[in-house]
Amino acid sequence: MSRDLGAAPGPRRAPVAFGRWAVPRLFDELQRPDSSSRHEALESLCDLMRDPERLYQTVNGGFLEQLKVLLADDDASVRRETVELLHLLCGHSVGRQALLASSLLPPLAQLLDDSSSSCRTNVQRVLNRLALLPAGADALLALVPKLMLKLEEEEEEEEEVQVLLLSTLSRCSRLNALPALASDGVSLVGRKLSHRCTSVRREAAAAMMALSVPEDGKRQVCEEEVLPVVVALLQDDDVEVQANAAGVVMYTVVITAGKYQCLDLGVVPVLLHLVSRKEEEEEEDEERRRRRKALVVYSLRALTSLAEAPDGRRLLREQLPLLEERSQAAEKDGDVRRAAQTAVSTVTWTP
Repeated sequence: MSRDLGAAPGPRRAPVAFGRWAVPRLFDELQRPDSSSRHEALESLCDLMRDPERLYQTVNGGFLEQLKVLLADDDASVRRETVELLHLLCGHSVGRQALLASSLLPPLAQLLDDSSSSCRTNVQRVLNRLALLPAGADALLALVPKLMLKLEEEEEEEEEVQVLLLSTLSRCSRLNALPALASDGVSLVGRKLSHRCTSVRREAAAAMMALSVPEDGKRQVCEEEVLPVVVALLQDDDVEVQANAAGVVMYTVVITAGKYQCLDLGVVPVLLHLVSRKEEEEEEDEERRRRRKALVVYSLRALTSLAEAPDGRRLLREQLPLLEERSQAAEKDGDVRRAAQTAVSTVTWTP
């Protein structure tokens, strides 16, 4: 049975009509000249958006365009609540699609420099949710240079904003890394790899992995001296940080400079340890097993590329049993087994 109730008015909420008239009435309230009425109506709308039926009504009723003028409101609380409303709408795919189809993205992006820190944070939350869609990440590519500047400006204590920024940049860069690479992305993201906050390190390593996919990204990773920090992250306490760091190594060692930098940093024994380490599956949840599998597969692929260099092949031949163990039928995971078999074939290949 569908819920046919409006939000109960609170001390700062506008009285809400019951049923399907609640949303239209509140949007009418947004047209009132006094900012207190607009603010209260926005708070009530935010309450209603937690009801999927009201959210769909807002999206399908063509109400979104009415929010455009509120993004430029003189009252900071009205701007903040308007962006919060968009954030709630973007919690659903239909809301993200509607926002992308609207004319709200340019004025929303202007609020990245808003005087209100809470408004700026809400904007980052909206952009991060938009980037969940490939179309959203594509729409945000033009904003990547601006997002890179914001990453450089953010204070150390604003960890949530840094996580949101790095996550958004990572999603955009997985679609197309060139805008970030052209905006000094490797250097700026590299500074976050040693952050004290695990979530920041995790997202920074994920973004760096996306940046290291193109040839120019691999070259920049080598030139900006990022690899020493990345190799250190292979021994991080967080398995996702480790997996993302292994991904950076995997992509970078494809080129000669990456191979020899990583060999000089002593990465082979570290990767072999990660490959040989096995966790008790019953002690891990599914998500942790997925991350650990990525760590092992990325490490095996990195070792395969390193074996193409004579020094790497020599080191790996000395530890061949570790790779062979993962390549045999006893290895339950087919992806891991195939990656190990490729590594063994490369290590044992004779010119």
